[in-house]
Amino acid sequence: MSGAATVRRAVIAGTGSALPARCVTNAELAETVDTTDEWIVERTGIRTRYIAGDGETTATLATEAARRALAAAGIAPDAIDLIVLATATPDQTFPATATKVQAALGIDDCVAFDVQAVCSGFLYALSVAESMIRSGGARTAIVIGAETFSRILDWEDRTTCVLFGDGAGAVVLTAADVAEGSDTQGILAVRLHADGRHNELLYVDGGPSTTGTVGKLRMKGQEVFRHAVTNLAAVLREVSTAAGVETGAIDWVVPHQANRRILDATARKLGLAPERVVVTVDRHANTSAASVPLAFDAAVSDGRIRRGDLIVFEAMGGGFTWGAAIARY
Repeated sequence: MSGAATVRRAVIAGTGSALPARCVTNAELAETVDTTDEWIVERTGIRTRYIAGDGETTATLATEAARRALAAAGIAPDAIDLIVLATATPDQTFPATATKVQAALGIDDCVAFDVQAVCSGFLYALSVAESMIRSGGARTAIVIGAETFSRILDWEDRTTCVLFGDGAGAVVLTAADVAEGSDTQGILAVRLHADGRHNELLYVDGGPSTTGTVGKLRMKGQEVFRHAVTNLAAVLREVSTAAGVETGAIDWVVPHQANRRILDATARKLGLAPERVVVTVDRHANTSAASVPLAFDAAVSDGRIRRGDLIVFEAMGGGFTWGAAIARY
């Protein structure tokens, strides 16, 4: 008599995060920007953010987050055969920031590259690593979201500079052959999307091939808000269907931390209890590709998210790009 069917899954073995040393409050920001604490909190829910200082870069933050994720997983760096780093603010145009992390971790040889999908970057990176593990192309991977968005902000544009912060989050994924079904550990499904027609709504006005400069972030907030609520609700339903689970069975939603109003509106649209949505935007602001793994690590560290919980990660960012993943932690 044959045994139950098994599938290869990418299992989340550990999480980690890192923040710059300097925490900036709304009140401190108001000393140099034409804004107030009340204005920022009312429109975004943000109260503080972390800003990278001298010697702090996307690579240093990513490396620290990776080290903490490895420690949590109980895995040595030399076991890693894949590093996928999501960032829109790399240390250099090339080489990939992932290779700087690889060197800093003391890993002599592994696959290491960056993924650029802005705020959806972590979901894109997670999908790549999960696919490589499922196909046998890798066994143990670090997936990182890391950003220093403070370096591309126009600090005279109060509508954007108050929204963003710096940081990094990471997860370690390991291959496991498990029984088929949604009750066993691992990433169950991932769904990704992009629509490049909306470039002008959220972009950076520079680049090596166009201006030869880094450029500054530009955004039409109201239009981004409208698209975000619609797209995030739709992709959450899509990934739940793909995994064969009801939205009511989801224990936690870990969304991209862009704006408290977007998080609340998405939860209402899906009929999700607000207390099941992990919120860290008040502490970290929008850290782009870092925001989902940062929020995930915060909720794992404080004991809210526990082994066996069913979790949905979701994000939308410039491009537009958006996506979601569902996993049994």
